[in-house]
Formats: sequence, C-alpha cells, structure tokens
Amino acid sequence: MAGQGSGGNVLAAICNVFFPGLGQLVQGRVLAALIFAIVFVGGAALWWLVVPGIIAAIVYVWAIIDAAKYDPNR
Repeated sequence: MAGQGSGGNVLAAICNVFFPGLGQLVQGRVLAALIFAIVFVGGAALWWLVVPGIIAAIVYVWAIIDAAKYDPNR
C-alpha cells in the first residue's frame, strides 16, 4: 500500500463495509483482521443484550476508519 489516502486504503475501507476485518486482511494485517472480525461477530450474535450490539456497531465503524487511515510507515 502506498500510504494513507491511497487507492489501496480506499479499497480496504470499502471491503470493511461488507465485513469488518476484510479490509485489514486485504492490507495484509491478519491479526487486526481477526480481532475486528471476532469482536464484531461476537457482538452481533449477542445483539439482543443491547451493549454487545452497540460494541459491534462501534467496531464496525472503527474497522472502516482504521483501514482508511492505515499508514504502513508508522
């Protein structure tokens, strides 16, 4: 990836819209992808408890922003 604001980061952010963690996987960050996916799926599965659903929504947005602002040089 060329860095923050590059086309690769935009593509990764779009991938995260479909499934949180997918954009990080596209960027080659496997551990971050697993963490985002596990937390999102766990929270979404327990949506009826309200708080995990809110956490899942926050992680969903956080994954998109994280992929869009990723800078491999940092």
